[in-house]
Amino acid sequence: MNGRMCIVSRRSLPADALIRFVAGPDGQVVPDLKRRLPGRGAHIEARRSVVETAMKRKLLARALKRELTGTETLADDLEALLVRSATGALALARKAGQLTTGSTKVDAALRAGKALAVLHASDGAADGIRKLDGARHARAAETGGRPVPAYQSLTADEIGLAMGDLNVIHAAILPGGAGAALIERLDALETYRGASARETNEADAGHQPAS
Repeated sequence: MNGRMCIVSRRSLPADALIRFVAGPDGQVVPDLKRRLPGRGAHIEARRSVVETAMKRKLLARALKRELTGTETLADDLEALLVRSATGALALARKAGQLTTGSTKVDAALRAGKALAVLHASDGAADGIRKLDGARHARAAETGGRPVPAYQSLTADEIGLAMGDLNVIHAAILPGGAGAALIERLDALETYRGASARETNEADAGHQPAS
């Protein structure tokens, strides 16, 4: 996709690295995550700190050429929207059969190389997360590659709501369109928060032999 310019840094970035904003009829600022809404739009790098800078300097109102409402809570509202997007994708991945849950099944999927990524509840027990990290690294050492990404983007309650009130602490994301879409949503959420699982995965590379 063609790059767009962030109104804060003035850098041209890929569309997926930006969030488009438009003004509603009442002047309410609206995040256009799918980049489909009509009207004048302005782009901001998809990180909370950059969005907060844009609000502090009133750059969005200037770019959209009108007075705006809803800017005071925009950073929080946008994070909540990204969480809903991720939980919606999680529900779809479950319906598509592209998730496996429970420590034993997740461990088996990781060791067999069937998992694209693993999702832990952010408030899950550290011991359980550490054991599954062992499975991630064991598979990577066996293949000479990098461990699959591990996300801690959602709470147990958020995961449970998306999974139909099931008590889910660990889930392996399996191949398929719905699984890939879920990973995209989790990446977007963690990038916005400033703690990308992809960056963590790159750091993980030092834990096993180079390919």
